Amino acid sequence: MAVRALRLMGTAATAILLATIALGVAYPLLVTGAAQLIAPNRADGSLVRVDGRVVGSRLAAQAFTSPGYFQPRASASGYDPSATTFANLGPNTRALGREVAGRLAQVLRRERPYLPGLRAADLPADMVTTTGSGIDPHITPRNARIQAVRVAAVRGLGVEEVLRAVEDHTDGRFAGVLGEAGVNVLELNLALDARTGPPRP
Repeated sequence: MAVRALRLMGTAATAILLATIALGVAYPLLVTGAAQLIAPNRADGSLVRVDGRVVGSRLAAQAFTSPGYFQPRASASGYDPSATTFANLGPNTRALGREVAGRLAQVLRRERPYLPGLRAADLPADMVTTTGSGIDPHITPRNARIQAVRVAAVRGLGVEEVLRAVEDHTDGRFAGVLGEAGVNVLELNLALDARTGPPRP
């Protein structure tokens, strides 16, 4: 009986070792190698470089402080890609209502000096709600059009010129039918920096 038990333990240990090598070492190396050959930039995280320096990722939102930059959606994780999370609050909770009301007031303070007639009802939902991941790099075109007036004024550009940049950096629906159009905030801000230089803090 003891010999049979030892034999079974040896078989189990061998199976675990082989599975670990196959699934924990060989498979990840194979997939990583294939990804590097097929799409090296995407495999490395779709990093965005300016003058050889990494300034972010096309796939991850980051905070911008200057009023001359388009602002991403709010983030429950503080835009930390190592701790993506969301605000797990029900639509009828008072806590969510307070958060949304606070963001609403903040957005109106930021945008009204440039759009005096802006009302709370004019704001799209993504201007006052967090993303599911905390690092969604896109905002809606409607959000971007509202922000374009402020960005144009701070950077000394025409609103139409900024709106053209918004259109140039709007990603359409996947395969033309899935999801919604979105504006990549990092790429849009970098494109404007290339025209005017970074705005004042």
